[in-house]
Amino acid sequence: MFVVAINWHTDGYHNAANRQIHALNLHVVMQAASGGENQLMDHEIAYILLREKNPDYIRALMAPKAMTIPARIDEGGTVARPEEPGAVFAIMPSGDLHMRYTIRVNNVIWADDPLSREALACLQEILNNPSPYIYRGRLESGMGLVSNNVLHDRAGFTDDATHKRHYYRARYSTAWKAPASRIFTRCDPSQTTRGATRRPLCVTT
Repeated sequence: MFVVAINWHTDGYHNAANRQIHALNLHVVMQAASGGENQLMDHEIAYILLREKNPDYIRALMAPKAMTIPARIDEGGTVARPEEPGAVFAIMPSGDLHMRYTIRVNNVIWADDPLSREALACLQEILNNPSPYIYRGRLESGMGLVSNNVLHDRAGFTDDATHKRHYYRARYSTAWKAPASRIFTRCDPSQTTRGATRRPLCVTT
């Protein structure tokens, strides 16, 4: 069975302002038979690259209605989720930079002024072109990812009878404090940690 790709986004971009996702944890129980690679870019790097290109791009993307997710209406006419306007970039009370973004064009209403259009086009150019700031990799079984909800995508993948993609996901409302270089983690079942509960040794690189 083939599952289509998911383009660049941050998790929870459709959530209300008080339910934004600031960190996430993925653990791979089993990877697909083929495909499923990820690209990752730190949203703080994207912010810096945009600011260096034109500081006004940042001002446009920090506008309170830069990106709006339309309301979702059930078949009976009930509002299942209200319209959710908000900024793309925001500074949290903790001082952390938060990004709310999807590259998709359906079911998203973008600010339609010339500066906002230029800023979005510049961001798409950054994400869709080769960059030393984009990490590429495939999380294998036993590996994991911990991040502050960085920009990411996922290639299409194929499951078969013996390899069915199975991930555990946890999403958090506060950012995780750790070196940005800690991205991919592999757990080696042949080695274990010390202590009363012996677990596979996970090495983060």
